[in-house]
Amino acid sequence: DLVTSILTDCDSFQDLTVKIERPTYRKPFLGGFKHRITGVEFHNAGSQTLPKKRPDKGIEVFCRETQTVLEKNKLQQTINTTSTQMTKIGLYVSNMTDKIMRPGKYLTADEYHKRRLEAVIVLQTYFRRWHAINLVQNLREKKRLRLEWEAQDELRKKREKEEKLQSEYRRKLNPRTKEDYELLYRALEVWRQEETERINKSLTGTQRKAALCGLLEQEAKLIASIGRYKLDTDEENRQKTILRFLGKCAEPKRWKAFDGKITEMDTQHTLRARELLEIYRSISMNEIPKEERVDVLLTLRRTVKEHDCKLTQEIVELIDREVDLMMRDVKECNLEGLRKRICTLFLQYIKTPKFNPEVARILKVPPDPLQLYKNVNFCRSCRNYLASSEFAVPASSRTVGRCRLCCQIDNEARKREAFLKYRLMLKNLRESEADYEDDAKIVYLIQQEDMQYMVEKIWDCQSALSACDDLYDLVMARWDKHHEWSPWNTILLTKDEADAHLKLCNLHEAYEAVFIHRIKRKHIQAKKYFAQIPEMASFLHRSGDQAD
Repeated sequence: DLVTSILTDCDSFQDLTVKIERPTYRKPFLGGFKHRITGVEFHNAGSQTLPKKRPDKGIEVFCRETQTVLEKNKLQQTINTTSTQMTKIGLYVSNMTDKIMRPGKYLTADEYHKRRLEAVIVLQTYFRRWHAINLVQNLREKKRLRLEWEAQDELRKKREKEEKLQSEYRRKLNPRTKEDYELLYRALEVWRQEETERINKSLTGTQRKAALCGLLEQEAKLIASIGRYKLDTDEENRQKTILRFLGKCAEPKRWKAFDGKITEMDTQHTLRARELLEIYRSISMNEIPKEERVDVLLTLRRTVKEHDCKLTQEIVELIDREVDLMMRDVKECNLEGLRKRICTLFLQYIKTPKFNPEVARILKVPPDPLQLYKNVNFCRSCRNYLASSEFAVPASSRTVGRCRLCCQIDNEARKREAFLKYRLMLKNLRESEADYEDDAKIVYLIQQEDMQYMVEKIWDCQSALSACDDLYDLVMARWDKHHEWSPWNTILLTKDEADAHLKLCNLHEAYEAVFIHRIKRKHIQAKKYFAQIPEMASFLHRSGDQAD
């Protein structure tokens, strides 16, 4: 509190106590000055009295600012000044150009609005006509584009089918791989069945037996010609396989850096493998001049003499023999056997890890014989002990069975089926599942025989939607794209149908209940077939939990 004295009369003072209230807010600065030395601020004016609060009426009141409209008076003068003059006494004004104005029919408000409504209807009629013309033109253009696309798509499918048939024909005419010979044997079997059916329908008795014997002889000749051609092809493929094998040994070490660039590095082992590869390629060449052949043999002799063993001694002896025969002008046709022996022994030299350390990581047979017992199975057909990779074991099989080579020979002799379409289907399925990147596992447990069983026994070799039976155009797709592929979560469709199926969000809205029930029955058949496999048990339980 502050006590102050005020003057009441001429000579009398009275003391008054003034209560000072400290404000809780900062006073607005209304002007003043600041002491330069002490820093004290002096304000020109200020108020310490709190504003009087208005009584609360119980009604929410808002503040509204008012703004006065600025008005301005300004005189306007017309550009053209006109006047009117009438006839009067002493003045005649001609009325020849005057017009007589007569009032028209009075127009009521209802009539006016009716006329405006009629005008609006006319405008809407013309606008709707214009809109309909544009809509029809757009539909006609879309139809034209759709028909063009369908025609192009039909031509594309027809062209792809022709190219596929031409490719199969070229592969049968000039086979090079196992798949090509499968197609060739399959064509032979189809021809044999057609000829047998024709003979059974047209001939009887002894004529039929004679025709069947002639057919058997003709089939034997064709099989013999195919076998001779296959021997030549195997020799060519063997040489390519050897060069591919040696090329893998000579490849430099590669790794990917953090920036995505590939770094390559040659080690002493890869350089050694590359040197041996060049020497082998040189000694395998035919029809080279005598001087170059001698230089290659001398280079080979120096290379193998770095290691002294029985194998290298035999190679050196054969090299000296060939050089001696070449100096005596022996014909090259008489040196073919000797040169093949040199190539074979040098290849054996290259495949020895002691002489070529880089080959140890690629050899199928490990250098340590004790490792062979860990992953070896017995083939009951050829009665050989082979690596487990040489056996094609179906997912439903409980025993190892026969090796791949025995299965191939049995197929060529008996059924002569072509499994290329099933291999392609399984390959496309694995590639499509790899694109999902959801750690799918079941698709890699399925083998070619399992895919063949599913396509033939469960899906009847046709699309579930269009019943298309062209296996080269059919693919396996996920029934429910949110779960990984499995034999009980799949559907067999054409490529176009599979693309459209994977774009669906709700299967129950897209397909009818009858179709969904039919697909579920096929899934149950697949579960019964694959339930025998121990590895599939965990996946079956997991799929059951997802269904629940």
